[in-house]
Amino acid sequence: FLTEWINRTLKEEHIVVKSLEEDLYDGLVLHHLLENLGSLKLDVDKIALTEKKQRQKLSVILEAVAKCLQQEESQLKWSVESILAKDLLSTLHLLVAIAKHFEPTLALPPNVQVETITIETTSRGLKTSNATEYITESKENIEAQSKYDAFDELFSCAPDKLDAVKKALLLFVDQHVGKLGLSVNDIESQFSDGVILLLLIGQLEGYFLNLRNFFLTPASTMEMV
Repeated sequence: FLTEWINRTLKEEHIVVKSLEEDLYDGLVLHHLLENLGSLKLDVDKIALTEKKQRQKLSVILEAVAKCLQQEESQLKWSVESILAKDLLSTLHLLVAIAKHFEPTLALPPNVQVETITIETTSRGLKTSNATEYITESKENIEAQSKYDAFDELFSCAPDKLDAVKKALLLFVDQHVGKLGLSVNDIESQFSDGVILLLLIGQLEGYFLNLRNFFLTPASTMEMV
């Protein structure tokens, strides 16, 4: 599934992945994938031929991923060394995290788990321990998360606080689109045509939206869509 997803995403760049272990360890495919999915501009060479350059490249890439996921290094289930060593488990964890963050609607196969065996050398000989590693979440968890989130809980448990939330959101939106000389005072009506939403995203993500790509003053439902 992940191999097909990567190949589909990078089709226009003529990149074909056949093995997750063999084709991702040097950072080239990961580099293209992040630039394509997240429009991330990474300050590294496209091709790294030596192990030193590959380690350096992976370090920049994984740092960017951790920043996007807003996770500390200790929380991550992969590392520069494990990806460089072609560790399949680390590679799977990394790709699933990237897929969930940049394409949350992607239908990853649920309930994927593997049995791992850790072998340790001790003074008494070899010591082994078994564990179950979960690659993707259970179907029940995914469905529960998609059906119920923090805002659902707020609306059902504290309807009296809804006005306060709306005021806070209006203030938040107004602060950002106000820089463009716009004023927002009604969530329902002013968000219905998509213009404020597009401009807000542009302000939050720090990029310029080409005004030719959408109607700044849509006059019909089709133009809003």
